[in-house]
Amino acid sequence: MLREEVSYFIVPKEVEDILISCKKVIIPEKREEFFELAIGGKDNKEFEVKYDVPGKGEVVEAIVTKCKNGIVINYPDVYMRRRDPDSLVVGDEGDTDKPTFKERFGEDFDTLREKTFEWLKSQELIVMPFMSGGKELGYPSLLICPSNAAFFAGALADIQGFIPKSQIRTNFEPIAIVYVAPPFRHTHFGGKQVVVHNRINNHHEVFSYNLYPGPSAKKGIYGVLLNIGEMEGWVTAHASTVKIITPYDNVLTIMHEGASGGGKSELLQQMHREKDNRVLLGTNIITGEKFYIEIQESCEIYPVTDDMAMCHPKLQTRRGKMVVKDAEQGWFVRLDNIKSYGTEPQLERLTIHPPEPLIFLNIEGHPDATALIWEHTMDEPGKPCPNPRVIIPRRFIPNIVNEPVEIDVRSFGFRTPPCTKEKPTYGIVGLFHVLPPAIAWLWRLVSPRGYDNPSVTDGDLMSSEGVGSYWPFATGKMVKQANLLLQQILDYPNTQYILVPNQYIGVYRVGFMPEWIVREYLAKRGSARFRPEQLKPARCPLLGYALEMVKVEGHYIPKAFLQVDQQPEVGPEAYDAGAEILKNFFKKELKKFMTLDLDPLGKRIIECCLDDGSLEDYIKLIPPRR
Repeated sequence: MLREEVSYFIVPKEVEDILISCKKVIIPEKREEFFELAIGGKDNKEFEVKYDVPGKGEVVEAIVTKCKNGIVINYPDVYMRRRDPDSLVVGDEGDTDKPTFKERFGEDFDTLREKTFEWLKSQELIVMPFMSGGKELGYPSLLICPSNAAFFAGALADIQGFIPKSQIRTNFEPIAIVYVAPPFRHTHFGGKQVVVHNRINNHHEVFSYNLYPGPSAKKGIYGVLLNIGEMEGWVTAHASTVKIITPYDNVLTIMHEGASGGGKSELLQQMHREKDNRVLLGTNIITGEKFYIEIQESCEIYPVTDDMAMCHPKLQTRRGKMVVKDAEQGWFVRLDNIKSYGTEPQLERLTIHPPEPLIFLNIEGHPDATALIWEHTMDEPGKPCPNPRVIIPRRFIPNIVNEPVEIDVRSFGFRTPPCTKEKPTYGIVGLFHVLPPAIAWLWRLVSPRGYDNPSVTDGDLMSSEGVGSYWPFATGKMVKQANLLLQQILDYPNTQYILVPNQYIGVYRVGFMPEWIVREYLAKRGSARFRPEQLKPARCPLLGYALEMVKVEGHYIPKAFLQVDQQPEVGPEAYDAGAEILKNFFKKELKKFMTLDLDPLGKRIIECCLDDGSLEDYIKLIPPRR
């Protein structure tokens, strides 16, 4: 017997069989339905998302708590509280540089795929249509998820939007399908997060074998868009974007890229201030000295994108600047830097009194209480989870920009450790550096995760997030992505490139203050190019130009914050040792791109790095437009 719900979709026969055979199909009409299902019924206060796992018995994957301002999701397994950077595998035999299912697990994916379908047939299912990438430029997609994991479906609905049952267009034919089957994490993957991308028969299947939304509901859809872009010749940048309007009505638009933890969400936050309204630029970790500046009137912030900036060809204007639009309908906001009340008043106000209930993850939740974004779940006594999150639909965000925007400045965020004479490190990046396009491209190829990354499970050594900083989510060939990023830089010569550190500048602990200061500084100085006397070649060529002077509202930033070798606690020798660490890291990562498929210009730029080229050598490779 054909279920009515099946008639809404044009899907492969095997998907149709799931929808016919399963216990029940729920196609949500309203956002509230996800929340009711997530807590097992509207009268419940707490709900365990659990499954019978052969050989293990009943396993609780998540606990959902109903609070006044939304639902709070907590994972009993500490490992599940942040994204495993190695979760993605490719199930098909198409072009890829990623580990395949067969390479990693010793068998074809087809067998597990069939087992997954059989398991889904035994479940009550949420079937949710949506558009990957947004209503205007997006691609038809479908989620198939057990109904007791409705919080996961709600998370995807808030991040990508969903199509209510009454608004599904006739003959809706998804090109991407997300399947959720948590028990297989234990039966087949030793408890690890695994997300299988399977590109077959003109469909992109995403099999999520865990319930943390990061690698699947969030980055799995990112992988779908990257795969489409690789075939069509465009990129979805891993970036936040903000339009800044000064008190004098100057407008500047910045797109901030970088690995997870690189400051993308923070770019959209208000500058953190002390109780007396001063701004703490940095604290010397050796002497305890604090350096403050006064910024009387901050710029107005108009957020555009939080993490995924779609650079679709239909958006471009051919005026020499890239045009982007948000690829998401909601933002997966990290809260690890919100440690107490008053840190980020606007965000606190929005999450305490939201227009509609929100979805929180890794936050303390108590039934009928208010979930507070500075009360992070403890991984162990005295050690808070480093990856607390809240999902905020874009329509809740004040001053949100829904239209496409032209990018004036592309910045790249880099988490840096403290650097001292006694312990030289790569923490040698000043407040910000101006990069020529060739070096800006190299930073996007190596995309270092950097120091103390809160978003992923990783070691302490510097590692690469891969090309574009979106490589962990991509399924194709990294050289193709490198070529796309290079062409993007060549196509938009009127965009300026900068590098901005966070956490430390030499011996100064700075958190994310550099990007907030730089945001204010660049917006208030307007579109003027830097004068020659304001810049000098950095001691390390990979850092482009260092600043000789930065004046913010009449106050000069000390040179020690601009040129780390000027700090007495660091000095030239420790700086050079740190530069050597950075150079060796670049060389190790860049050699992976030296294949026959690499663009010839890209090959020359990488060779320049491998040969320890000077700043002038890089500039000659992509000369500035006169």
